[in-house]
Amino acid sequence: MSSTLVPRARTAAAPGAPERVDRRDPALGTAIVLVAQLMLILDAAVMNVALPQIGHDLDFSPAGLSWVLNGYGLAFGGLLLLGGRLGDVLGRLRVFWTGVAVFTFFSLLGGFATTAWELVAARVLQGAGAALAAPSVLALLTTSAKDATARNRALALFAAVSSGGATLGLLLGGVVTDLGSWRWTLFINVPFGLAVLLTVRRHVVETERRPGRFDVIGAVASTGAAVSVVWALIGAPEHGWDSLRTVGGLALGVVLLAVLVVTEAKVAHPLLQLSLFRSRHRVAGLLTMATLVAAQFPLFFLGVQYLEVQLGYGPVATGLAFLPVSLGIFTMSRITPRLVARFGTAPLMVLGTTGVGLSSLWLTQLPAGGSYAATVFLPFLLNGLSAGLTFMPTTLTVLADVEPVHAGSASGLLQTMQQLGGAVGVAVVASVYAAHHAPGAAFVSGTSAAFTVSALTATLAVAAALTLLLRRTPAVPERSPHLR
Repeated sequence: MSSTLVPRARTAAAPGAPERVDRRDPALGTAIVLVAQLMLILDAAVMNVALPQIGHDLDFSPAGLSWVLNGYGLAFGGLLLLGGRLGDVLGRLRVFWTGVAVFTFFSLLGGFATTAWELVAARVLQGAGAALAAPSVLALLTTSAKDATARNRALALFAAVSSGGATLGLLLGGVVTDLGSWRWTLFINVPFGLAVLLTVRRHVVETERRPGRFDVIGAVASTGAAVSVVWALIGAPEHGWDSLRTVGGLALGVVLLAVLVVTEAKVAHPLLQLSLFRSRHRVAGLLTMATLVAAQFPLFFLGVQYLEVQLGYGPVATGLAFLPVSLGIFTMSRITPRLVARFGTAPLMVLGTTGVGLSSLWLTQLPAGGSYAATVFLPFLLNGLSAGLTFMPTTLTVLADVEPVHAGSASGLLQTMQQLGGAVGVAVVASVYAAHHAPGAAFVSGTSAAFTVSALTATLAVAAALTLLLRRTPAVPERSPHLR
């Protein structure tokens, strides 16, 4: 039985028994799964604007405070492949439900934290729950749509939620922090998590379990490689790119990645299907996604600081300032499925990645003063429209013709590239900014160099997308992705 968001239909009944009606609502099932995805993505950004208050209340050191964000990202990015494989083996709905339960429980505990270590531990375990749930979100959506139109619509909404969630998180974090306390940035997850847990089984059918031995070595190697790389990159701006911590972490990640490749080529039931990399289209899509996110995430990292430090905005005003990014993404998500049907995926990917690069180039000219409308409104809007144009076609490209048995692994791989891409982008840009920022000078003294690096990263995304055009073959076959 494949995962299906089942429409209301009459089901067969035994002779003489009353006819039963399947009351599952496919639209509601999709909405429930997407609410969970939004909750997971929001949590990566919602605490950004609350960090000063958290640091004061729980007596964090400046370096330790970064782990409120990094602890979540480290666990999330490091365990995604494992979460994807668990969904394939144990059933995606079951693993999704478990992940949401873990995430919700530790959101509640984190809100009650009284010490720094308690909050960081809760954030790490939140990230672990997110890593279990997130690959199953995409797998449930892509394997459950009744036809190509419904599948593309679901993927467009997924792309909008995933890419727009960060900006909405900034707004939500600013509102709840100003009106209440930083603790509500965690408590707010609880009612949404409970709602998902209580309703999702009614409207989404479990997938067929794929029996097979679990790849323990692959799980340890993939998780260790991702954690090592992300951990090294997170600390690079503070400790230096040539430090033992950074070089050692990256080297360990490379060694573990080699172990993973060797192991996956030999075991009968690998955690990561190396066959996924045989498609040049899929590899190009993965590279496009990773470099696109690496180019876009610095917008949030530098943009928040520019608005709060340079322009003197408060938490709510800062969140509202990012609305053009969110609105641009959501607007394009409504249009992109029709554009894909008409033009294919590759042209949209090239156009969208180019737009993200141009928005970064625009932001290299940030002045020390000036109005919001004259400085960041238009480049923020361009960034949102361009990202919204790119995410859904790129997702389609990566997931095209993935066999149902590997849907969870492919979804986990895609989201791992997103998380690692974001970590790399922020780490590199933060390091460049620190190197070019003059002590005691205005915040903007290092932004030009930092956004230049972001723009150069976007050119890598453009190049990856262009390979899909240069081959003169469609990035996605004329038929819809074979995921059923």
